[in-house]
Amino acid sequence: MTHHIILWKLRADVADKDAAKTRVKEKLEALNGRIPGLVSLKVQIGGLESSSADMMLDSLFEDPASLAAYQIDPRHLEAAGYVRSVIESRLCLDFEDA
Repeated sequence: MTHHIILWKLRADVADKDAAKTRVKEKLEALNGRIPGLVSLKVQIGGLESSSADMMLDSLFEDPASLAAYQIDPRHLEAAGYVRSVIESRLCLDFEDA
């Protein structure tokens, strides 16, 4: 299995941060069951005060090829367009189960 983990920080000028986080969550989690090879996808938006990120994507794919296909899937690209419009930074870690 291939893990795809992303941490995002929202832009400072996003007026309604809670609404933006909820919309990111809805758009991305709607991809569950719609993209071949995507096993699961969850967006965490309720971090503790000690967090330095605003949101986290935790997704699991059958293999690296499935992740690569997801990254260019038009449904993902549409959701990712919104995400890019509200974030200032992104960190990503992809890895395979040992």
